[in-house]
Amino acid sequence: MTAPARVGILLALMLSSVSVFGQSQDVYQFDSREQEQRFQTLIAELRCPKCQNQNIADSNAPISKDMREAVYRMMSDGASNEEITNALVSRFGEFVRYKPEVDSRTIMLWATPALVVFIGVVVVLLTVRRSGRAGPAAGALTDEERARASRLLYDEDQNDRSS
Repeated sequence: MTAPARVGILLALMLSSVSVFGQSQDVYQFDSREQEQRFQTLIAELRCPKCQNQNIADSNAPISKDMREAVYRMMSDGASNEEITNALVSRFGEFVRYKPEVDSRTIMLWATPALVVFIGVVVVLLTVRRSGRAGPAAGALTDEERARASRLLYDEDQNDRSS
């Protein structure tokens, strides 16, 4: 390998590693392992308002960093999980919850899956009932229909032979 090629590869590696060093990792001090676990659970349950479907634990968005700091600060002040979640919901909206509470605004969100399953079961039951009523004789041909089908098949067979 030539010297310019080595220099080019080294330069490419150095430039690609700059992005790794540019990302900082949040460091928080906790009094106990339980408190750290509580923090991790809370930030995993809250959604980033900027990112489509990413929690604030995994998001690198500045707003997620602010939310993580707010969670840590409120935990340090002695707030409960519910108080922390309610504070973030009041600031950023219901979207930050992965599991929104059941209320008048979200009832359709919770009821839709059950409603769809119920409608599906009703459609299947009606279809089965309807096919059971028709019985096996419903698909049978009358003598007249059989004779017509035979004529059509015979005529088609004759046309194929003459071609």
